[in-house]
Amino acid sequence: MGAFIETHRTVVYPWHCDHQGHMTTMHYVGMFDAAFWHLLSACGFTRAAMEVEGTGFVDVRDTIEYRAEQPVGSLIYIESGVTKVGNTSIVGFHRMINPETGDVAATSEKITVYFDLNAREKKAFTAEMRERMEALIVDAGS
Repeated sequence: MGAFIETHRTVVYPWHCDHQGHMTTMHYVGMFDAAFWHLLSACGFTRAAMEVEGTGFVDVRDTIEYRAEQPVGSLIYIESGVTKVGNTSIVGFHRMINPETGDVAATSEKITVYFDLNAREKKAFTAEMRERMEALIVDAGS
């Protein structure tokens, strides 16, 4: 089992917050999306490589669990790992953590499908791709 890797780090600014004074949903989604692209890059799916191959990823499910409000000034980071690798899909799991409080602010699970952008259809992972992704498998319960 691999270890989580850091995929995003930021501070909660006023423009991240709603009229109730805490970070709003759209910014959680954006931060988790950025973290997922870093996770995919760590798996070897860099932007440059995918452009050459004409491939990409298509998200099919996003699940976010909000656990602790994050007000303006909160420091947060996201750590990520892979929980499952299918023939054409990968499941990423992310934890947003406030290092000052130790609270897990939110978690995200994203399922995405490897995609041939020219044929507009899913594409199977090679054995080498699977090996790179499986090296980042984590226990989402820990």
